Amino acid sequence: MILRILTLLLVFASNLTSPLFAGTERGDRLFQESGGSVGIAGIAGPQGAPGLAGAAGAAGILGIPGIPGAPGILDYSDFYALMGPDNGGMIAGGSPVQFPRIGSTTGVISATGPATFLLPTIGTYLVQFQVDVLAAAQLQLSLNTIPLSATVVGRATGTTQIIGISLVTTTTSNSVLEVINPPANVPLTIPPDDGGTHPISAHLVIIRIQ
Repeated sequence: MILRILTLLLVFASNLTSPLFAGTERGDRLFQESGGSVGIAGIAGPQGAPGLAGAAGAAGILGIPGIPGAPGILDYSDFYALMGPDNGGMIAGGSPVQFPRIGSTTGVISATGPATFLLPTIGTYLVQFQVDVLAAAQLQLSLNTIPLSATVVGRATGTTQIIGISLVTTTTSNSVLEVINPPANVPLTIPPDDGGTHPISAHLVIIRIQ
């Protein structure tokens, strides 16, 4: 009889204990309902050590290398004229246009006269010119007194600027460049103040790029 009573008490105790500790929130509520007090929350533990650093990312793509021997500006000069003080007369076929005034320059490409320009270094030069002329006309580059047929530019009629741009490669040091009215052409006239009251400028720009 006593053994049976003890067994019943153990079963009752196990049924009573399990819901008390089924979960913290539920357990606290059951303690409070049964008259017990909830304990003080424990102190938070120390912060954990920092994790290991992640692996380094992959290296970026290399930039494209520069092109060996690509052209650049090595020397330059700007020669110009103002009309009417300069180029006052007609320019016959085979004769040069004068650019007697010096603009921006590195000092290497120089003028040897009002219409002749020295290219001291063997290389390739970018040559640009602009000249205002009356009526039909042509202009051309001459290197060492030899007209360069690939550089002829012109216009059929009107009164506007003639503009030329060419690459000129020299094979000898101290070559001489001119802008000419091509041989056998009729004389041309450069107006002094076409389009207004101010003198018109003509320019010859020479740039060594290689």
